[in-house]
Amino acid sequence: MKDCLLYRLLRPIVVILFKFIYRPQIIGKENIPTDGRVVICGNHTNMMDIPLLFCSTKRTIHFLAKDELFKGLGKPFFNSMGCIPVNRRTKDKKSLESAIKVLNDDKVIGIFPEGTFNRSDDIILPFKFGAVKMASETKSAIVPFSITGQYRMFSKGKITICFDNPYKIKTNDLEIANQELMGKVKTLIIKNGGIKK
Repeated sequence: MKDCLLYRLLRPIVVILFKFIYRPQIIGKENIPTDGRVVICGNHTNMMDIPLLFCSTKRTIHFLAKDELFKGLGKPFFNSMGCIPVNRRTKDKKSLESAIKVLNDDKVIGIFPEGTFNRSDDIILPFKFGAVKMASETKSAIVPFSITGQYRMFSKGKITICFDNPYKIKTNDLEIANQELMGKVKTLIIKNGGIKK
């Protein structure tokens, strides 16, 4: 999958507007490799999480997104942005295969393994296995991140994204790998003050 022209055209505009309005704190963006295959994954708090990630790297991020967004006019838009539709109602092998193709082309996948916004009182929801499975099969680096705080307009430092060091899965046991990833993200959330709900 080639880098998407629409993504490259929109990203600078989104970044300028987003930084002006929300003034995010971005920690550890140097931990995102500048080349090679990477899976960027962390907790999901709001639709604004996606433009927040736009601000964090100049690399094109191919997001996994719920297939409900790919209806009507949404389909050509999200396709042209390089997004990969996911059927959350079943184990979607097609989306996993598409993501693996992107990674095998030394590109970046962005995924929220919780699968939805966390509206519970728990720090984090149980992770689905897609992130560790695709990283394991492609030997991709994983860069965990946490999003903490709240999206408040013109309020510096209220929303923070923090990227941990990249690492690679060293076990064939995906349950262990998934728990490791969850632990890293949970630790980042706690370290950065937790999520204000």
